Amino acid sequence: MSAQERKERERASRHQLIISTARQLAEAQGWDAVTTRKLAERIEYSQPVLYSHFRGKREILGAVALEGVTELTVALRAAVAEQPAGRPAVAALARAYTDFATDSPALYDAMFSLDNGLPFATEATPAPLREAFQALLDPLVAQAGPDEEPGLFVETFWAALHGLITLTRAGRLPADRIPSRITLLVNRFVGAEEPRPVQ
Repeated sequence: MSAQERKERERASRHQLIISTARQLAEAQGWDAVTTRKLAERIEYSQPVLYSHFRGKREILGAVALEGVTELTVALRAAVAEQPAGRPAVAALARAYTDFATDSPALYDAMFSLDNGLPFATEATPAPLREAFQALLDPLVAQAGPDEEPGLFVETFWAALHGLITLTRAGRLPADRIPSRITLLVNRFVGAEEPRPVQ
C-alpha cells in the first residue's frame, strides 16, 4: 500500500469515526450535546482536524442523516420483502418505519427534523434520499387512485407516519396506541382487510 493510499484510508476511517461518534453522543445526550469541541475530544483529534472533514455541525448532521436514510431504506425493503403485496406490505412498511424512528430517535431527528442541509425533492437530492423515498413508493404506488399522483399519495402517507411519530415522542399521543394508529392509517390508505391492530 502506498503512502497516499494509507493517508486516504486513514482519512476515510477518521471521517467515519466522526459520524459514528456524533450518532452515539446524540443518542445518549441529544443533539444539543453534540458540539465540535466535544466531538474533537471524543475522537481524540484537534478541532482543526475535525473541520478538515466537516465545516460544522450542520454538515455532520447531513452525513449522519445520509447514513441513517441508507439504514432506513434497508429496513423498509426487508420488511416489505417478507410480505405479500398490498395491505400486508404497507402495514409492514409502516411498522418498520415506526420501529426505526422509535429505536433511534436522535438519528431520526437528524434525518427528518433538524436542519441537516440536505435538499429534499429537488434535482440535487442525494441518491440515498431518493432510494429511501423509492422504498416508500414501491409498496404504496399501486394503492393510489387513478386520479391521484403517486408521489403526492406517498408523501401524504409519509407525512402521516412522521406526524404520528413526532406527536407520540412529544407526549401528545399515548405511545401504547401506536399499533392502533398504524392500523387506522393503513386502512385509510389501503383499505381494511383485518379488524385487529397491526402489531
